[in-house]
Amino acid sequence: MTVIDLAWWKLGVAALLVLALAAASLWQRLGIAHSLLLASVRTCVQLALIGLVLEALFASAHLYWIVLLALVMLLVAGREVVARQPRRLRGPWAFGIGTGAMFVSSFSVTALTLLVIIGPSPWYEPQYAIPLLGMMLGNTMTGIALSLDRLNDTVWRQRTVIENRLMLGQPWREAVEDIRREAMRSGMMPSINAMAAAGIVSLPGMMTGQILAGSPPTVAVKYQILVMLTFTVGTGFGTVLAVSWGSRRLFDERERLRLDRLEAARP
Repeated sequence: MTVIDLAWWKLGVAALLVLALAAASLWQRLGIAHSLLLASVRTCVQLALIGLVLEALFASAHLYWIVLLALVMLLVAGREVVARQPRRLRGPWAFGIGTGAMFVSSFSVTALTLLVIIGPSPWYEPQYAIPLLGMMLGNTMTGIALSLDRLNDTVWRQRTVIENRLMLGQPWREAVEDIRREAMRSGMMPSINAMAAAGIVSLPGMMTGQILAGSPPTVAVKYQILVMLTFTVGTGFGTVLAVSWGSRRLFDERERLRLDRLEAARP
C-alpha cells in the first residue's frame, strides 16, 4: 500500500478553512477568533518542530535523549494543567500536584506497556516510547485538569456546607467525600465516553493514522485497543492521585478548610 505524502501547500488549503471559521466567529461575535488562530499557529509550529526532533531522536535512539524529551513533555503538560484551571491552588502546588500525578500514572503505565505488552528491543525504542507517552500524557492531562477544576470550584461554592460538616465533627475526608467522588468522575468521564463510542461513532486517531500509513486494519485495531485501555488506566489513576493530593492541600494539619490556598477564579 502506497503512503501518499502531503505537500505543504495542500496543508495551506486546510489552513484556509480555519481562516474561514475564524471569519465566521467574528461575524457571529463569538470572541474566539484570536484563540482559534493562535491555537492553529501553535499546532503547526509545535508539530513541525517535534517532527524534526523525532527524526533526530529516531536516528540516535539514546536513552538520555529520550528521557530528556519525556521530561520536557511532562513539564509542558503540567503547565497546561495549571492553565486550564480557572480557580487553582496558590503557589507551586497547582503545578506540582498535576505534574506529580501525571508522572506517577503516565510514566508507570507507559513503562509497563513497553516492557510487558509491546516488548520492543530496546524497551525504550523511541518509535514506540515517545508516541505512547505523548498520547498518555495528553489524555491524562485533560482528565487531571478537569478533576482539579471541578474539585476546587465545588469546594469554593460549597465552603459553607463543608465548614458546617467540620463543626459537626466530621473529618475532612468525610466532609468533602462527595465532592472528591464527583471530581474524579468528571476527570474519568471523557475517557470512558471515548471507549464507549470507539469504532461505532468514531475511528480513534491512532488507528486512523496507522491505516493511512499503510498498516493492516487488524493490526491498527489491536494497537488502538491497547492504547485506549492504557489511556483510561493512566487517566483514572492520575485523576485519583490528583484529587487526593489536591483535596488534602485544601485542609491544614488541624483539618480546617483553608480557602486562602485557592486563587480567585480567572475570567
